[in-house]
Amino acid sequence: MLEMSIIICPGIHEPELTESFRVGLLDIVCNSAIARNSANILVYPGKDVLVLSALHILQFLRERLSNSLESPIIFISFSAGVVGAIGAAHLWQLLGGRVKAFIAIDGWGVPLQGNFPIHRMSHDYFTHWSSCLLGSGQNNFYAEPVVDHLSIWRSPQTVQGCWVDSTMGIFPPKGHLTAAEFLYILLKRYEAN
Repeated sequence: MLEMSIIICPGIHEPELTESFRVGLLDIVCNSAIARNSANILVYPGKDVLVLSALHILQFLRERLSNSLESPIIFISFSAGVVGAIGAAHLWQLLGGRVKAFIAIDGWGVPLQGNFPIHRMSHDYFTHWSSCLLGSGQNNFYAEPVVDHLSIWRSPQTVQGCWVDSTMGIFPPKGHLTAAEFLYILLKRYEAN
C-alpha cells in the first residue's frame, strides 16, 4: 500500500499556531487506522507571501516526496495558504500526481474548484456561506458558536460547530461536533478509499 501524505499549508501568522495544529493533527492520526497505514505529515515551511505561491509549494512537495507522484496526498490549508495550496494541488495533478482531498480552513474569498473532493471549514457561518459561493464540496464545517479566525487553526479540538450537507452517510450526534472530529472523519474516509 502506498504511503498517504498530508500536506499542511499554513497562512500568514505565527509559526507556533501551525505547530499547535500539527500536534493536534498528529493526535487525530495516531488515534486512527491512518497511523497503521503510515501517513506522512509534511508542513510547508514557506512564510509571508510564499504561502501564496503554488510553485514554491509544488517544489517543496517534489523535494519531500522525491517526485513520487503515485503517493496519494491530502492538502490541509489555512487562510492565505489556501491560495497557494489549491494551485499546488492542480499542478500536482497536472504532473500526474494523485490528490485524494483538499481541505480549506477559513479560505475566505478563495475560489475552489477541482476534480478532487473539496471541503471547507470556517470560523463562522458568514465565512461558510459566502465562501461556498466560490466553490465547496458536499461536506463542510462551520464553528458555532463563532470563534476568532486563528482559533480554528490553533486548536480545532476546542472549536464546536456544525457539519453541513452530510452526504457521506455518517452523521454527527445532533449535527454538532468539534473541528478536530470533523477532520478525523474526513481523514478516516480518505484513508479507507
